[in-house]
Amino acid sequence: MTAIIVVGAQWGDEGKGKATDILGGKVDYVVKPNGGNNAGHTVVVGGEKYELKLLPAGVLSENATPVIGNGCVVNLEALFEEIDGLEARGANASRLKVSANAQLVAPYHQVLDKVTERFLGKRAIGTTGRGIGPTYADKVSRIGIRAQDLLDESILRQKVTGALNQKNQMLVKLYNRKAIDPEEIVQYFMGFAERLTPMLIDAERVLNQALDEGKSVLMEGGQATMLDVDHGTYPFVTSSNPTAGGACVGSGIGPTKITSSLGIIKAYTTRVGAGPFPTELFDKWGEYLETMPAWDEDISGCRTFEELPEKARDYILRLEELSGCRISYIGVGPGRDETIVRHDVLA
Repeated sequence: MTAIIVVGAQWGDEGKGKATDILGGKVDYVVKPNGGNNAGHTVVVGGEKYELKLLPAGVLSENATPVIGNGCVVNLEALFEEIDGLEARGANASRLKVSANAQLVAPYHQVLDKVTERFLGKRAIGTTGRGIGPTYADKVSRIGIRAQDLLDESILRQKVTGALNQKNQMLVKLYNRKAIDPEEIVQYFMGFAERLTPMLIDAERVLNQALDEGKSVLMEGGQATMLDVDHGTYPFVTSSNPTAGGACVGSGIGPTKITSSLGIIKAYTTRVGAGPFPTELFDKWGEYLETMPAWDEDISGCRTFEELPEKARDYILRLEELSGCRISYIGVGPGRDETIVRHDVLA
């Protein structure tokens, strides 16, 4: 049994897609446990660049079964556009499975996301406008639409009608927008039902059974730790829990089954969404910031730790010292082969 979690340790865009792609070829299942089509992974295979949004990076691995977990919110239109785009380039997405408990993004979630962000004005959070936050809000409010609801049109209609009772009041009276017809939303969803149904699984049962049988599962977290709704730089955060613990919840796998957790970082810092960096916070946390000498040598051809410039090696060793964790993989370029392996977690 091997259960591995890959999470971003900063504000996203650390290179989690490449890390997942490297490991994905050696595992049986690759799970996306949180987020939606607001969380992208970039993978380079054989010089070909793939921009993945909803699909787990493991979809490009030949043997792994990719799974969209129960902690995700799924825009079905975006999902099938992404699948069609991959298959048009020769990739195989036929193994993809979707948790029946995953929440679905409705068109009204996207409308609400955009109007509420504009309403905030200077206090805007910097959302993608893709309806992710409102979908998670409906999940917590227990009025969300789940993937399994498309199996019964009558149940779907009841849930959509109930969700829009309040939302239409808000759209019309607060935002001066047109009310949304529940039947239009039902037919929108049912247009995807035939294609989605064969993909639906009880993901929690399937993944835990796989682990019990000695198989391996890799969880690739979306976004990053500092965008966690509970532990990140609130309010400039996402609406889910992209931490190691959140990956367990979003995959339905208990933390006692986890064998390894990998935090992905990069040498320079950028962030996804709005909000300040720690270097822009003039408080006591600024006292803990540390700078180190940079290097300007081209390291893309390095394949061992010893081949790296001395300043790069010093940087890696200092990270290990500060974090109390070993550095397992060092990316020196976007490709699969542009990686230095110090400690192979799957060896």
